[in-house]
Amino acid sequence: MSMAVRPADGIAWVTGASTGIGREVAVALARAGWRVAATARSAETLAELARAQPGIVAVPVDITDRAALRAVVDRLEREEGGIALAILNAGTYVRDRAEDLDEAAFARTIDLNLMATVACVAALMPGWLARRRGQLAIVSSVAGYRGLPGALSYGASKAALINFSESLRFDFDRLGLKVQVINPGFVRTPLTDKNDFPMPFIIEADDAARRILQGLARDRFEIAFPGRFVQILKRLRCLPYGLYFALVGRQTGARRGQDPS
Repeated sequence: MSMAVRPADGIAWVTGASTGIGREVAVALARAGWRVAATARSAETLAELARAQPGIVAVPVDITDRAALRAVVDRLEREEGGIALAILNAGTYVRDRAEDLDEAAFARTIDLNLMATVACVAALMPGWLARRRGQLAIVSSVAGYRGLPGALSYGASKAALINFSESLRFDFDRLGLKVQVINPGFVRTPLTDKNDFPMPFIIEADDAARRILQGLARDRFEIAFPGRFVQILKRLRCLPYGLYFALVGRQTGARRGQDPS
């Protein structure tokens, strides 16, 4: 894997930076000496963040607007000395089940979590190919390891992001670029605050940001935390389907005839 980039190499770009993990990562990067372009839809929230933390530049944009996204990346490349580090964190979570499956809502989750992330990478590639230097971190989730109750669209999008990152690794190694995938467990954010079920091993967003920055400086492809929870889920990933469905169904109340909500 290529070496990690440094603040002298250019600006850091963080999407989904208005709240939660993205906000805390942007703050941590700025405190570590990076000039940070913080992106989200809320211009007001980003402006408050930039006022509160020196080193952060507010760059409001809806990354599902492909033309606006391209314009933002082009401007950062032109005016900020190029994007050296990109942490693609923007995403959403909607709890969904078969009995209330909504195709349009499913497509919105896929578009933001997956396709907008792909669009960000596509926008970054010309500059990175020209410089043969760049570091990409894609925020997925441990929910992408295997199917889970109530996570039809979210789990599918996160599984796709893991696979996308794995495939990118082969090309990035050849091109002299660095890619990592970030798979957090439960992190206390406005999205997880909506959950009405137990969230084992939940950590705070600033703790997640600290772990992410540590991982960015290392050579490991996957940045996953908290460790105990990740190991449990990775063991579950190795189980045959019969055991997996029985065990997870029992633990979550999603067995036949039960309401998992």
